[in-house]
Amino acid sequence: MVEERKHSLSPSAWNRYETCPRMYWLSRQGLPKKTGMAASLGTAVHASIEDLLQIDLSQREPAESNWMFEKADQLLRNRWEEEKRLFHETPRHPNWKEEKYKEAQKQQKGAINMLLDHVGVQGLAHERITIALWKKIQSLVIAVEGELVTKDGHLMGRLDLLLADVGDDGNLKGWLVADLKTGKPPQGKLKPEVNRQLRMYRDILLSNNEKAPPVQAQGWYTDTSSKWDAIGENVLEAAYEAWKATQPSETPLPPTPGQASCGGFCDWKAWCPHWWNWRHQNKSLHKGDFADGVVVLHQYDEGKSIATVEECIPATESGNVEPTGQMRNVTFDGRGKVVFEELLDAGHQGPIFLGSAMMSRDVWRVGSWCDVLPWSPIADSGMP
Repeated sequence: MVEERKHSLSPSAWNRYETCPRMYWLSRQGLPKKTGMAASLGTAVHASIEDLLQIDLSQREPAESNWMFEKADQLLRNRWEEEKRLFHETPRHPNWKEEKYKEAQKQQKGAINMLLDHVGVQGLAHERITIALWKKIQSLVIAVEGELVTKDGHLMGRLDLLLADVGDDGNLKGWLVADLKTGKPPQGKLKPEVNRQLRMYRDILLSNNEKAPPVQAQGWYTDTSSKWDAIGENVLEAAYEAWKATQPSETPLPPTPGQASCGGFCDWKAWCPHWWNWRHQNKSLHKGDFADGVVVLHQYDEGKSIATVEECIPATESGNVEPTGQMRNVTFDGRGKVVFEELLDAGHQGPIFLGSAMMSRDVWRVGSWCDVLPWSPIADSGMP
């Protein structure tokens, strides 16, 4: 199960390791991948902006306007369809939400507004963007969607935009790392993990370019067209320590049970017994909405899409199950129903992991956003 690729550490992997080393280890074991609508929307928006910054305008009239909307939407639609295909090819995915395209258009517009702001233009209607103005923006682009890697290959990241920062006098002031963010904007300041991510990009750039000008890193939040500076000291020394701690291993890294890991977001719970033990110990197992649980199936009425299941609790720390006698009816719909029936058709007869199910009601609900997977805990020894 050990990863074979050369070991490198990205900011997202570093964050995952700090949240829970076991979560990080599981993410590197080639387990079925998961995607979501927010990630696909963000990727489509990012890619369309990168495409827009690289279009060839050499044969267009400088004064031409009223071209941006059609071109931007064409590029966004192309990337949207590409992401839709990849979304459906990903083993674990909810329903695709075509209505989110309007949100993607809004986010793309926010990114264009921030690029206009970079050249000192605010509040300009997009139909008034001229070819000459966009070429001015393009002239400041040093790199788009580039891979940042330290010279030794140990640390890496994906750079959205690297822009020249030019003063009013036309002279270069420095480089600007602009990382497009389609998520919720900060409240007051960047989240610590985002601030560190941006500083890591900044510091890799500086370490690779001894004669680089001053480098500033910013999070560009497309929803509000707001820019947020990353502030702080060099993070590479700490990043290298994390790289050493995350070396590939056949033995799982230790877990750090707690609210942030076991009680929060984790794609790998179907393979980890520790969140289950933690939930059971603090009496929060099978409670609330968007909750996780382990059950055994007793009966399924395919016509009504209703199953009778029995709640299970941990029999051992390694994830063996103990049925409790507590029976529940569960309705399955959308993608949740499809995946559940595929699991049954494949002949699965053991315990089942239900992720993000609605469990605060007498009849549980497993919908399109939920995980339905074989319960396959990997013990601390590394053996399933």
